[in-house]
Order: sequence, then C-alpha cells, then structure tokens
Amino acid sequence: MRLKNNILVCIALVLSFSVFAQQGKQKRADTLFNKFSFVKAAEVYKDLIQKNYNKDYATRRLADCYAFMRDPKNAARYYKSVVKQENVPIQYYYSYAQSLRGIKKYKESNLWLQRFKDSGGVVNANDFSKDINFITSVFNAKQQYFLDRVRFNSKYSDFGAFEHNGKVYFASSRDEGVSIKRVYGWNEQPFLDVYVTDVDSKRNVDHTGKVKGEINSIYHDGPVTITKDGRHMYYSSNNFNNQTEFKDRKGMTNMKIYRATYRDSIWTDVEDLSINSDNFSTQHAALNKDDSKLYFTSDRPGGYGGSDIYVVDINIDGSLGEPQNLGNVINTESAEGFPFINQEDVLFFSSDGHTGLGLLDIFGTIKGDDGEVVDVVNLGVPINSNKDDFSFTMNPNGITGYFASNRLRGRGSDDIYAYHRDPTLHVEGVVTDAINTNPIVGAKITLFDDKGNQIAYMETDENGFYQINIDRNQDYKIVANQDKYIEDYREFTSKNIQTELITINANLLLNPVQDVVKLAELNTIYFDFDSHNIREDAAEELDKIVNLMQNDYPEMVIRIESHTDSRGALTYNDKLSIDRANATYEYLISNGITPERITAHEGFGERRLTNGCEDGQNCEEEDHQLNRRTQFIVVQME
Repeated sequence: MRLKNNILVCIALVLSFSVFAQQGKQKRADTLFNKFSFVKAAEVYKDLIQKNYNKDYATRRLADCYAFMRDPKNAARYYKSVVKQENVPIQYYYSYAQSLRGIKKYKESNLWLQRFKDSGGVVNANDFSKDINFITSVFNAKQQYFLDRVRFNSKYSDFGAFEHNGKVYFASSRDEGVSIKRVYGWNEQPFLDVYVTDVDSKRNVDHTGKVKGEINSIYHDGPVTITKDGRHMYYSSNNFNNQTEFKDRKGMTNMKIYRATYRDSIWTDVEDLSINSDNFSTQHAALNKDDSKLYFTSDRPGGYGGSDIYVVDINIDGSLGEPQNLGNVINTESAEGFPFINQEDVLFFSSDGHTGLGLLDIFGTIKGDDGEVVDVVNLGVPINSNKDDFSFTMNPNGITGYFASNRLRGRGSDDIYAYHRDPTLHVEGVVTDAINTNPIVGAKITLFDDKGNQIAYMETDENGFYQINIDRNQDYKIVANQDKYIEDYREFTSKNIQTELITINANLLLNPVQDVVKLAELNTIYFDFDSHNIREDAAEELDKIVNLMQNDYPEMVIRIESHTDSRGALTYNDKLSIDRANATYEYLISNGITPERITAHEGFGERRLTNGCEDGQNCEEEDHQLNRRTQFIVVQME
C-alpha cells in the first residue's frame, strides 16, 4: 500500500512539475509577446499548443503574433481555429476578416466582418465594407502607375526611399559587413539605419552606404526627409540619447523625430524637437513644398485611434508651432502613417482603416473648393496589394517616385519599389465672345471621339473655363455652343505627346447670332435738308432703340454713324453730319442709355452716299433724303 502511495505521489510530482513547466513557458511567451518579440513568442506558443496547454489562449496569441508580423497567411490559419472557440472575444472576428483580406479572400472576409458587426462590433466609419464593389472597381480602373526596377534592395527590410539632388536616402536593416549585429525582437532583423546611394547606381549598397554623421544609432533610425536647400534632415529614431535609452511607463522605447544639419559633408548638430515626448511616438516626417510645415505620424493622446497624421508649422527660426490633427476625413480608428506632400500640395499616406486591398494601403487626398480635404482615394494596383504598402514618395517631376511593400516575390521582408506614372491628361480652354472678348458663362462643351460618339459634356464656369480628362493616343473633336451664339469647334489629338504633358489647350471663340427681327428694329433715321434736329418720325425710331437696348438686350453696345447728301460744301457737310451724330447721341443718353454703351458717334459728311446722287447729278428730293441719315452699328449683343 505504501509503495502504491509512493507511486501516486511520484506521478503527482511529475504532473506538477510538468504543469509548472508549461506555466513557465506561457509566462515566458507572454513576456516575449509584451516585449514585441513576436518571432520568439510564436515559437513558444506553438510549443504550448503542441503540449495542449491552455491551447485556446495560446492559439489566439499565436494568431496575434503573425498578425503583428504582417503575415496574413499564417494569421488566417490560426484565426480560423480561434473563431471556432466558445465565447471567443468578438474582436477576433474582425482580426480574422482582416487576415483573410490579406490573402485576397475578399468574400469570406466580408462575411466575417458582417458577423463581427452582427455580434455588436463597431467598425470604422471608413471600413472596407462600405463599398461592396470596391475591389472590382480598383482592379478594373485604368492603370496610371507602372513599376520600375530597384537595384538596391536587400534580403532584409528596406523602405522609406526619398530622392534628393541625385541621391536616394532610405531606411534598411541590412546591417551586413559589421562584426556585431543587434537584432530587433519584433521581427528578429537588425535595427534600421539610414543609407544613401546614387539614383542611377547599379551596385549593391552595403554598410559603407550609411549616411555620414550622427544620424545612425544602435537602435532604429529612419526614414528621412530633407529640406529643399539640403541644409536640414528630419528623421525618425528611437528615443535614445547620450547612450541612454528612454522608456515610457509601459516599458516601451518610443520613436521621435530629430532634425540634423548638413555641415562639412556630414549630418550633425542633432536636435530633439518640441513635438516629441517620452510617453508616445512621433515619427514619419514629411515637409510641404516650401518647407514651412512638418507632417508626421503619432499615437499621442487625443487622436482618433491607432496612429494619426498631424501637421505643425515650422517658424522662421526653426521652432515649431502647435501640432494639429488632420481630422477624421484622413484619420480613422485604425492606423494612419507615412505622410508625404507632393509639389501640388497633395497629401499621400498609408492606412489600414480606409477601404483597401489588404493590410496597409496607400491613399491620396482630394480637396474641395475651399482647400480642405474632403475625401481620400485608394491609389489602386499596382501601388497597392493585399499586403502592406507604405512610405510613398513622389519626385518633384510628379512622374516618378518610390514606395515600399512586403508583397510576395520581393527580395526581402520589405522592399522598395520605384514607379513611373502616366499622369492624367486633360483638355482645357476658355470660351470667349468673338466680338468683345469677354468669357462666356454656361457655354455647353461637348467632347466627341474620332467616331463621333459623345464621351463628355459640361458647361463653362464663371470665367468661361472648362477642363475635361481625356485618354492618351486618341483623336477628338470638342464643340462649344450657347444660345444666341454660333457654335465653334476644334479637332485635336492626344497621340504621340510627351508623358510629362498633362494639358492640351483648346480655346474657342463664339460669334453672336444676329437676331434679324430684333436688329431690324434698329431703323435708320432721317433728317431734313440742312438740319440736325431730331424729327418726330426719327424720335419714334430712337425710342424703339432705347426700348430694345434697355429691355431686350441690356448688354448691347452700338456705334452711331451720321451722313449728309451731296449738296453744299464738303467741309460744311462734315460739320453737319457731326451735328447729326451728336444730336442722336444726346437723345439716347437723355433717355437713359449710358455713355459706355455707345462706343462712338461720328459724322462722315457726304463721303458714304447710298446711291448715285453725287454733285452734279440730277436727283429727286426723295433720293437725296436717303443720304441724310444716321445709322446704328451693333458692336456687342450681350
């Protein structure tokens, strides 16, 4: 009996030691997880699952490890088991949906997102479920970006390429060629450093390509941005100074943005900026086109969730103003980061909270008439994929640039991709009145292809301006018309034009349609012999003209031309015709026609006879009467 009890005690001790051992492993795994050493933590959680110790918990943590390592394939594999667990937190439905999206299982992803919502989960206002046709529309959209080869990627993480003065600066964990390597527990790769190479370099970049000076430390450094004059660099780096690593209350070493000065061929005089803190991260610096504003990413308190994008003014003395959150059109409850501002002041950024193709996607912003951002647009394929796509930059030419991605068939975990784009081409112009050269508001603009099919229609704005996006390598005809004008058209082509060209100009002139009925009311008036007095019948005609100009054509402008018959001296007739022109002019002005609507009132004497009643000719009085006249010439209809 004593032997049996001893055996039972031994078994209990073995089981107890086994339990204690597994408890120790779980504690170790959790410690690694909380320190963001996800690679090592995943191995321990796998062992716990194999030993069937607290398996449901270990499976959830293992799936989370792969999600944090941006490995949606393995994350989805384990989340698939997680969501079958009883009483699993509903947040895992959302995590599973995200991982499925990362492996292009979009329909299944939406099903699990719907289950998350049906279970009481609240999705982001900009969640990818808002547009069920998004995937189709992105993949069917006309491609604007085309990928080019990058020769300086490594088998490690490379991203944040930024071109300046013929050099490319980028962040990389390729710490090769050195005797001591420090690795980052999150992904078991060396810490990031900042490298630089020539834009057209065809050689591999090793540790000798690190930027010279005080930028690179023993922890993470990069990515960077540089002022237009090349004097200052803003760069991300861990909170490490004077050989001391500073941690927040949770034991985290946060990121900061530092500013360095280029002096004597090295980057030196590193400054800790006022927007930084030991208690949250500030990183991903970007400058606007005149270096007066600094954009950055931060998880500081008061944001919308995850990390948000902020902007701060850079004062003339280099000091910074108060950071401003860019608002909820750009920022979501999830993560936004890697801002970039191009030469047209357009913000680009990465997000996993807006409608996207996978994990992080790259977006551009759309501004309204007041200059405020009103929407964001996904850049589509091939810039975005079902994996992480981030650190988008564009060169000053607006045609080329870089981004990074951990998509399949890359050389390393994150790779830099170069791109060029065919920028949107448009035709634009101003529609103008051919007589007075004023712009025509509300003119109808119709664009036709070479087969006569109407492909676009719009109206001119208050400046007579129009603009229509068009395809390249096509022939077009554009027609402008409006009521009271004769239409005008132009034929043009977008074939064989330079890629850099984005605008084809097509100005159009419209001639007023002369309303024969109305203009017939501008009757010639006549005068008695050797008189410039306005006769009763002439006054009736002038009253018609006043009515026409005031009521029917309030913008009409005219010119007055007066004449005499041939009897009398030439100089006398010149003066008489001028008197008749003045009398006509004074009558119209006295009846309410403003002077600026009569461009001229001139006398031509007997020089423009309407018949053959010249000096010496025997003419009847009624024939001479036809020459004693004032005529009205329309200069402008409206």
